[in-house]
Amino acid sequence: MKLSDSIESFIKTMLTQDEPEVELKRNELAEYFGCAPSQINYVLATRFTIDDGYVIESRRGGGGYIRIVRVVHSGAQKLIFLIQERIGEQISEAESGRLIGQLVNERLITASEGMLMRAAVSAEALSVPIPAPMKDAQRAKLLKSMLTVIARQNRERAPET
Repeated sequence: MKLSDSIESFIKTMLTQDEPEVELKRNELAEYFGCAPSQINYVLATRFTIDDGYVIESRRGGGGYIRIVRVVHSGAQKLIFLIQERIGEQISEAESGRLIGQLVNERLITASEGMLMRAAVSAEALSVPIPAPMKDAQRAKLLKSMLTVIARQNRERAPET
């Protein structure tokens, strides 16, 4: 069995029906498998994609972690696709407004959630003295975080199949 297959199998074993989310430390996992952390990154990037039904959250640094969340194929799937593909590293206030409007129209989020999200990513909320690209990057992070929470809630409310 190839190393990538072993790492994938190990992680999927940890993700069970009762535990659809797991937090791991990249360096500890690399040490366990005797490989470079980049090998762990490769497995996550290629075997735990949104198309496979997973969302990866990552925090770097000494106390960093990788959180792998298995999502139910539902409205959550679309939310996660948007988080990873449409928002990107930066998003303008206008584009985030259009995206939030689309989510409300498609009933993937409620009107109240949409209003709160618009307020959180508004120019007023991000009126700190930093360059516009940094504000757009912060807006993207905020929007991704909010949509991840909503996707998780959708997964938890989804009926068992």
